[in-house]
Amino acid sequence: MRATLADRLTALRRGDLAGASELSLVGGLTEFPTEIFGLADSLEVLDISGGSLTSLPAEIGRLTKLRVLFLSGNRFERMPPALGNCPSLSQIGMRNAGLREVPSEALPATLRWLTLTDNAIEILPDALGERPHLQKLLLAGNRLRTLPEGLAAAKRLELIRLAANRFEALPPWLVTLPSLAWLSYAGNPLEREMPLAGVASVAWRDLTLGERLGEGASGITHRASWRTEGEIRPIALKLFKGAMTSDGLPDREMAACLAAGAHPNLTSGLGRLTGHPEGAEGLAMRLLPSHWRALAGPPSLSSCSRDVYDPAMRIEAEVALRLARAAASAAAHLHTRGLLHGDLYAHNLIWDGTSGECVLSDFGAASLLPSSEVDRCYERVEVRAWGLLLGELLDLCPAVPDTLRTLQHACTQPDTAARPLMDEVLATLGEP
Repeated sequence: MRATLADRLTALRRGDLAGASELSLVGGLTEFPTEIFGLADSLEVLDISGGSLTSLPAEIGRLTKLRVLFLSGNRFERMPPALGNCPSLSQIGMRNAGLREVPSEALPATLRWLTLTDNAIEILPDALGERPHLQKLLLAGNRLRTLPEGLAAAKRLELIRLAANRFEALPPWLVTLPSLAWLSYAGNPLEREMPLAGVASVAWRDLTLGERLGEGASGITHRASWRTEGEIRPIALKLFKGAMTSDGLPDREMAACLAAGAHPNLTSGLGRLTGHPEGAEGLAMRLLPSHWRALAGPPSLSSCSRDVYDPAMRIEAEVALRLARAAASAAAHLHTRGLLHGDLYAHNLIWDGTSGECVLSDFGAASLLPSSEVDRCYERVEVRAWGLLLGELLDLCPAVPDTLRTLQHACTQPDTAARPLMDEVLATLGEP
């Protein structure tokens, strides 16, 4: 039987958890248990999400080994300034925590990963750019109109989520950040409407739902049978939850997938669900073979912005090349269609596990490219993501051609404008 919050609090107060490196007190705290300080010499990960906390003790810095702190779902309004006194704190999660204000002093010197999704923040401090380890910044679903100029100094920032805010423009320096690889900004005033003319309707009454294939932050995917034009067609049906995700809004994900059109290396959208009895939004997609799987796992707490591969995984150079070419072909197609994928990662590549046949999935972070883009630096941000993927694939090979390493370095170089475009990458890779 899973221990309740009351059980865990009792164990904490009895001293049963002495020496623990991780502690979860999720689901109902009204005040910070001072007994946590008894774990100051060992505690590294603390999850006190889902309560009604409005503040933290001023002496929170006593937790000298604390690296990861989750405070989501509480009622803080102001990010606790005392967090800046935690000497080892590198990851803070405050999703839907009632935040309106982020004071500079709340940002620890060791900050690496900050999640502020689904709050009411209007302004961020310049001090964000003074955190030299910052790699990952999740800001979707706030009230931001601008980014702090100080963030232009965030030379290690690799991923930023800006969807569903109030941006009418993004600062020009954003796409010149030397490490930026994953960018999303859908659902802001700056983004024009997705072109969705001619999208097919998939009536609920024409569907027979099968087993669940998977579940993500934005929705649940089922196997389904679609009765259309006198035949029964097997498809995958994603039913959206409708809630804000760290990437943005599910309706933008669906629109992007449909706007992407058909491509052999994309999980193409076939049509939009209509007539669901509870009004749920849904997307019909082509069904992949049942044995296909994700190429890697998503980033972990320790890897931050980088995927996690099976440590025993090894592939031949020709398989790596086929995977890399497929990802580049999918991204080039999207760029031609005026879309940025925003999440070009191995964990979003679904492959056959042997030969390298694959598709790029998950449009949750996709955005429309600015129509006024001249130097195409937004596309070159995504080229860096592809270059990082290529490097990971090459690291799985026993031997690789020097030309591929040269291409990898060209795509990941810090000078954004000097990187090749994705169609140039494809030309370099050559025909399959």
